[in-house]
Amino acid sequence: MPSDASAGHWSSLDRPPLNAAALRRALVTDGGLWTSVEVVPSTGSTNSDLAARAAELPEGAVLVAEEQTAGRGRLDRSWVAPARSGLFFSVLLKPGAAVPQERWGWLTLLAGVAAATGLSRAAGVDTALKWPNDLLVIVDGEERKTGGILAERVGDGVVLGIGLNVTLTDAELPVPEAGSLALAKASVTDREPLLKAVLRSLEEWYGEWRAAGGDPAASGLQETYAAGCATLGRHVRAELPGGRRLTGTAEAVDADGRLVVRTADGEREPVGAGDVIHLRSVR
Repeated sequence: MPSDASAGHWSSLDRPPLNAAALRRALVTDGGLWTSVEVVPSTGSTNSDLAARAAELPEGAVLVAEEQTAGRGRLDRSWVAPARSGLFFSVLLKPGAAVPQERWGWLTLLAGVAAATGLSRAAGVDTALKWPNDLLVIVDGEERKTGGILAERVGDGVVLGIGLNVTLTDAELPVPEAGSLALAKASVTDREPLLKAVLRSLEEWYGEWRAAGGDPAASGLQETYAAGCATLGRHVRAELPGGRRLTGTAEAVDADGRLVVRTADGEREPVGAGDVIHLRSVR
């Protein structure tokens, strides 16, 4: 059941529910990417829900949950937060024949660039990107994860999920390494303008990327991602599928969106999947 301004109970006066009708008026426009915006009080996972309906929905469907009880990140990690303390939403994209499927992997990185750009504009907070799908902010001088992105192939499209911690307090953080926009001293923590800013930024970047046939260089995506990526220039450990570990300096993001790591013996190895841990900066 969709949620409008009067629906549901408030966890606190600082965490009002989203106004679904106002979001639709602002985001669903003639000729725009977003075709529907639905807000639900609670669900297990917006990605799972949207994926189950992807075949019957047009591109541009947006599903937002005030609370996720079984939210998922990469590597099947859980993503949980108090109701209305963040933004938890998924969008359905169908690049079609305009973009070769081998370039669809860039959508995770594109979403990171879009979210960082939108948050910078709307909240005045510097958001860095940790390859491939984390959003970082500075809290008390330390890098903290405030958001994550999960892309899943569904038939002829991709469901792209974004989770952002907005007003979580220190006591509410799931792990010490987590953060929130409020803890990073964001100038705005009202979720509606933040959601609109991220979705408008995503529409802009997706349009540029699709118009360029998914070419990350021609669309400016590869350069912009590299400029905002906190992983580049760092000494990292990549924990790869199969239990293999790779340690070295993260030097670049290649044309396929892979992280290029230079090992101690000078070999440059592209990493396409796995968990990357920042060890120290070498800049």
